[in-house]
Amino acid sequence: MAAIPQFEDYTGAEPGTIRVADYLAGEDSAELRSEYLGGLVYAMTGASVRHNRIVGNTFAALRSRVPAGCEVFFESVKLHLRLQGLDWFYYPDAMVCCDPADDHPLYRERPCLLVEVLSESTARIDRREKYLAYTQIDSLLGYLLLDQASPHARLFRRAGEGGWQEESFDDPAAVLDLPCAGAVLLAELYAGLHIG
Repeated sequence: MAAIPQFEDYTGAEPGTIRVADYLAGEDSAELRSEYLGGLVYAMTGASVRHNRIVGNTFAALRSRVPAGCEVFFESVKLHLRLQGLDWFYYPDAMVCCDPADDHPLYRERPCLLVEVLSESTARIDRREKYLAYTQIDSLLGYLLLDQASPHARLFRRAGEGGWQEESFDDPAAVLDLPCAGAVLLAELYAGLHIG
């Protein structure tokens, strides 16, 4: 049975339980994005310029490498999960999807790679809650966390039998072998950013 991630780090939840259809309809016209976690809706914080550059670099690197038939999405496409009978919708910073049957017009459900760029306000959620949720996705082969402050990456790779192997990268010359995308230099993900 999949573990249900804890919400301890979220604030600002709207009271009551919102139906999925109402959430999706509201997101379609909302000025601010919100994540939907088991019936509760949480507003998302804005991103820094640095965060946006790392996401943009990551999108460009992935887009130039994914095989035919795969798609790369970033920031504004939702990921839908079902954990213990509850619906969850997240907005990953980047996502690679290669399943042609995964074609809902508002979200994806079967990514092979998910990427989150850590910020002070989201780091604990990305490392704990989202790790627990994302690693329950059968199609997922890798979960990449990128530090916003310095060139540091943590790649969680599916290791079979439900296990995950962690790799850390600190050297800008390091080559990350990303599932569904192939080799990417860490420096490429941090291009154009002052380091140090």
